[in-house]
Amino acid sequence: MTGTRTAPDLERATLDKAASENFPVAPFFLPRARRDDLMAVYGFARLVDDIGDGDLAPGGADARALGVPPAEAGDRLVLLDAFEADLRRVFDGTPRHPLLRRLQPTARRRSLTPEPFLGLIAANRQDQLVRRYETHDDLLAYCELSANPVGRLVLAVTGTATPERIRRSDAICTALQIVEHLQDVAEDLGRDRIYLPAHDMKRFHVQETDLAAKTASASVRALVAYEAQRARDLLNEGAPLVGSVHGRLKLLLAGFVAGGRAAVRAIAAADYDVLPGPPKPGKLQLLREAGATLRGEG
Repeated sequence: MTGTRTAPDLERATLDKAASENFPVAPFFLPRARRDDLMAVYGFARLVDDIGDGDLAPGGADARALGVPPAEAGDRLVLLDAFEADLRRVFDGTPRHPLLRRLQPTARRRSLTPEPFLGLIAANRQDQLVRRYETHDDLLAYCELSANPVGRLVLAVTGTATPERIRRSDAICTALQIVEHLQDVAEDLGRDRIYLPAHDMKRFHVQETDLAAKTASASVRALVAYEAQRARDLLNEGAPLVGSVHGRLKLLLAGFVAGGRAAVRAIAAADYDVLPGPPKPGKLQLLREAGATLRGEG
């Protein structure tokens, strides 16, 4: 037991969030062992983001599982430090948190290394210290930590990593991160974070106060359209990854690309007004995009 919540409760509270992601995490058509491994990786990635965003379950159960005293449970940097220490136990000991205990057999079976996991932790540390990005290149450097490790872990889990596939995967993951930032402009602003590059905001004459409006001005819409095109271009750059693999993995990777493309289309369908809430694609649109991606269409 961890407080009043069991280890399965802690796992389920995090893993259930997979259904709301823009991309399929561990779809039914994959073999059970591979689904389990992908869910173990997802559990880590989702929990570290929840720590960084201050979205942990009420009552500090995750903090207690990590051995963080109640007086420090609200300090995200302390929690991230404790989470990193527990991650290292995945590779050389016995982790405390149930999601990391779940990850340990996957890490051993798939010969995973700590580096991509440490990158995700570093990204969430950066979120506590850096709340604005001056240029697009600055944002890409952040995505190198916050998004690209996820794709690299998928390739590692499936035993398909090559330098070219990693390059394509990085483009897809960065695109998915940019799309998520566009969907969550209002939510991020509520956390005093802006992932729209300041240089681009100036170019389109957008002030931070414009992002706090209930609906987007013409300038904000133009800025969002510009960033959405960047994400679309990255998805197109990464899409050949799908054709480089075979079997069920091809379907999984097509789902990642299709999820990003469908989200971009949903943003466009909202006339690039993301301020009332995140535009989300429907299932039919996702299926259409998946089919187009499998056929190699842009």
